Amino acid sequence: MSKSSYKGVSKIRLVVDNLNTHVVSSLYKAFSAVKARALAKRLEFHYAPKHGSWLNVAEISIGILSKQCIDRRISDLELLNREIGVWEKVYNSQRRVVKWQFTTDNARIKLHKLYPVF
Repeated sequence: MSKSSYKGVSKIRLVVDNLNTHVVSSLYKAFSAVKARALAKRLEFHYAPKHGSWLNVAEISIGILSKQCIDRRISDLELLNREIGVWEKVYNSQRRVVKWQFTTDNARIKLHKLYPVF
């Protein structure tokens, strides 16, 4: 995406995990106060659940990719793409699943403020 891709957009919705840097205050550490405020007005943060989100699955997969495939210097983009392509075929053929430990019952206990009381 180029810098101008979002120029005419009034609100940008970000879906992020709960990493401590995924907050508006981080903008003030990276940019001047004026620039940070302008960005903050345009951004709308949506946080994925701490347990059991698709973002967790993506992070797990990227971690496995980095350990199994790209844990070394790869000299050019074409080779990198080939290596990742081969790894991806093998990884996807294994059809692994993520076994979530965070159950609905656990959620009702930990997130009790979010559940209505009848």
